[in-house]
Amino acid sequence: MSVLLVAAMLSACDGNNPAKGQQESAPAAPTKTGSKITGTYAVDITREEFLTKILDYTQEPTNVKYLGNKPAIVDFWASWCGPCRIASPILEELAKEYHGKILVYKVDTQKEQQISAELGIQSIPTFIFFPVDGKPFATSGIASTPEDTRKMFVEIIEKELLGNR
Repeated sequence: MSVLLVAAMLSACDGNNPAKGQQESAPAAPTKTGSKITGTYAVDITREEFLTKILDYTQEPTNVKYLGNKPAIVDFWASWCGPCRIASPILEELAKEYHGKILVYKVDTQKEQQISAELGIQSIPTFIFFPVDGKPFATSGIASTPEDTRKMFVEIIEKELLGNR
């Protein structure tokens, strides 16, 4: 699968907040809270919303049955993470482009530390892809350029989530 090939050129943050003074300014954070949409298509969610809309791993940890009725991408991000800030507008654009076909959710790992720990998120951005039928899969990091990152997402959406081979 080409996703594995892309893994070689991925860039990610190691999950550790940079030292004070090294934080980059003007993070591209979403402007909404909870599942309220305010002019955007990618939706911030909490752990509780994840458990009810996407996957309740607390009831039966071995059951990875996706709860939604449309394929989804869940982006685990933080405002201080450079690659996260690159991926965010790309995912927002794709959420708009594929509106009605897929769902894009965002989990702020700084605010939702419990779910990040429970799911073993060790580097960000981490993206978990949920086809309606089939097993979820994840990738971490982004490609070397925003254009390649977009191509990577489009390929995964088309082939793995929508089944357009």
